Amino acid sequence: MSGPISRRSFLKHSALGIGTGLAAAGGFPQLLRALDLGQGRRNADGGSGASGLPKRVLGRTGEEVGVLGLGGAIAVAEDRERAAAIVERALDLGVNYIDTAAQYGPSEANIGAVLKNRRAEAFLASKTHDRSYDGTMRLFERSLERLQTDYLDLYQLHAIHTEATWATVKDAGGALAAVRRLREEGAVRYIGISGHKNSPFLGKLLEEEPFDCVLLSLNAGDRHYDSMIENALPVAERRELGVIAMKVASYDGRIFREDGVRSMREALGYVLSFPVSTAIVGVSSVAELEENVAIATEHERLSEGELAKLEQRTAAYQREVNFFKHDW
Repeated sequence: MSGPISRRSFLKHSALGIGTGLAAAGGFPQLLRALDLGQGRRNADGGSGASGLPKRVLGRTGEEVGVLGLGGAIAVAEDRERAAAIVERALDLGVNYIDTAAQYGPSEANIGAVLKNRRAEAFLASKTHDRSYDGTMRLFERSLERLQTDYLDLYQLHAIHTEATWATVKDAGGALAAVRRLREEGAVRYIGISGHKNSPFLGKLLEEEPFDCVLLSLNAGDRHYDSMIENALPVAERRELGVIAMKVASYDGRIFREDGVRSMREALGYVLSFPVSTAIVGVSSVAELEENVAIATEHERLSEGELAKLEQRTAAYQREVNFFKHDW
């Protein structure tokens, strides 16, 4: 089995994957100029914003979000200058769903430094990892301060994976009561839950609790172990929840291999072919962001056969692709 593709090799493969689809448009630079000029397009998934990035409805919330969201746990959680450039460019290109969390180091502060001047352009989501009512309220206030805003569009219970954790969270003094109160008071517009693993348990919670949204792991290796596609996604769709996909490339590009998923075009194309509202992807640079936006803009739903081929290609290294389901 060949090993993971290096960052340089990955970018090379990604660029090759984009090339054919962009030939008619005159190539990658021309597509980015079209995005900047607002020369949008529509596809079967829904309308496109002024930027050209297609949008989908975030479940029963009725909100429209770009099919590509910005994950705040990688470069955005690092130095302020690089983070600002990424967030600014994301908004310019119509990436309006921005994901962060109190646990992501300086991510909230870095995002807030930009959004203090562009708050109306973003659907802003953060998370609480505290399991108590008081702790979550304190964490929420800190998040608002860092993000330089007076409300969040979505506040999520972070990484709920076990019955024991859920028992603590739903207790009278738990975090669930806190997020519900914040929604009632208008400090957050919607509430949700995130889950990386234990998909049957997550599906059960989605069936029983009135969440607005769910953030779940989804990639081309999902069906091989603890499948969100089989156990949680159908429940979310039936209950008309806003579905946000994460771990599109597993983590830090672990899904990319010469004999597996070879490009972001394949990885993101796989995920966007399912009934998700948006897929959040962390990036290391503005160039990587622009590449992902180009891919998402040109996305066409993959056939069942194409999806199956990508799943088959991840079978040999599914343990690595699904490492967070085993190790987290």
